[in-house]
Amino acid sequence: MNDASPVSLACAVLTVSDTRSAGDDTSGNLLANSLAQAGHQCVRRDIAKDNLYQIRRVISDWIADPEVQVILTTGGTGFSHGDHVPQAILPLLDREIPGFGELFRQISYEEIGSSTIQSRAFAGEANQTLLFCLPGSNNACETAWNRIIREQLDSGHRPCNFATHFQPRDQEDH
Repeated sequence: MNDASPVSLACAVLTVSDTRSAGDDTSGNLLANSLAQAGHQCVRRDIAKDNLYQIRRVISDWIADPEVQVILTTGGTGFSHGDHVPQAILPLLDREIPGFGELFRQISYEEIGSSTIQSRAFAGEANQTLLFCLPGSNNACETAWNRIIREQLDSGHRPCNFATHFQPRDQEDH
């Protein structure tokens, strides 16, 4: 990997909400804009109802899509009966990244105190696609992006990052 040339990843953003639309999807917009500012492309974008099977349909399609390397979801990770993202996505993962959820909750504790225990934010990998599942609030998305994800998608971040593991698939065999 040449440190002089940053890796630009093909990303997808899914907002999970029963009330948001394209016109008021502030957390989805925040994530898509953050990806672009970091030099990545948002190649897929969608909004799904907080329904186990609607979420799985979109995520399964994106995991199978060779053009999608990273998926960010926002919403549906809370502890209420209507939050289904963990139940929808965890069974699709090949492996989890437990450190993401642990670190996110540690950082969130500084901001929201003990309420962070109700966050079920998590990350993992499926079919060589990286997934980060975040709460729906703009503040939580900013925290996750600015304090964890941005660096981990930066191919220049040391001592390690995910960008070098999830290189563009057309370059893997070169």
